[in-house]
Amino acid sequence: MLACVSPLRSGAAALGLLLLAAGCAGVTWRSPLERDHPLAGRIWGVAEGRFVERAALEARLRQSRYVLLGEKHDNVDHHALQARLVEALIGTGRRPAVAFEMFATDQAAAIARHLAARPTDARGLADAVDWTRSGWPDFRHYQPIAQLALDARLPIVAANLPRATARALARGDGGVLDPALVARYGLDREPPPDVLRAMTAQLREAHCDRMPERLVVGMVAAQRARDAQMADAMLGGGADGAVLIAGAGHVRRDHGVPAYLRAQQPRASLTSLAFLEVSRDRTAPDAYASAWGGDTLPFDYVWFTPRATDADPCETLRTRRPA
Repeated sequence: MLACVSPLRSGAAALGLLLLAAGCAGVTWRSPLERDHPLAGRIWGVAEGRFVERAALEARLRQSRYVLLGEKHDNVDHHALQARLVEALIGTGRRPAVAFEMFATDQAAAIARHLAARPTDARGLADAVDWTRSGWPDFRHYQPIAQLALDARLPIVAANLPRATARALARGDGGVLDPALVARYGLDREPPPDVLRAMTAQLREAHCDRMPERLVVGMVAAQRARDAQMADAMLGGGADGAVLIAGAGHVRRDHGVPAYLRAQQPRASLTSLAFLEVSRDRTAPDAYASAWGGDTLPFDYVWFTPRATDADPCETLRTRRPA
């Protein structure tokens, strides 16, 4: 499924190791579960209603000004495939900015200072932003993507809202947002009822149905603002468009980052790709749509992968008393 590739420059040696782990000799997945699932490694074109080859996907990404690559944060195979696609774009001569959900706008200055002193040092970005205290998975999973960008002299963009801002929004303090961002994306207006229902259901599920009702409105506002901020970062990223590295929920076309991109640049070409883990009892692509609140997967493409873990993130919460 994955062709072996050579890293673009010697500084991207970590990418070569990651790609080998993710599938250069046959497909050797790092994630241990459901490797032999009939969907694992296959790419589903949602609009086409059929499977597509990697070459066709890469051709579509090459033609897209904005490329959104949605991951499950703790699946190392997703990061390896993101790196593979970023490398493929660079190999065609594209020079997009690479925007990361994992970097917040209040970290942009620290990133800039680090890169001014060490312009090709991706590993040092972790220390620059105090990554070990961030709550994100090990930076080693993201480092090959950042290294590719730096070796190709692409801008690295801190795309997300600062955590303090997102927390304040969740508590109902809308005044913490930049008024210009609010005006550009209509964040002072309630979303359409169907979008509000979908976002509310998604957030409740993500919080294991234990989110206090008093927080629902604020959490929806925070989610909308994060998506708008990431879109804004992509729009300002560079002359050759941008690639976004983010969680799959942010790259959904209906009410994620793509919706805010379209609001500002309705004619711009964009492609949303989600990496989704397979489930033992679901062997047809459409069977995964219900997990996203509809009858159709809300992405342009889905690349199915094995699962990293069978652990139920809600199990611990279920053993506690409700909040």
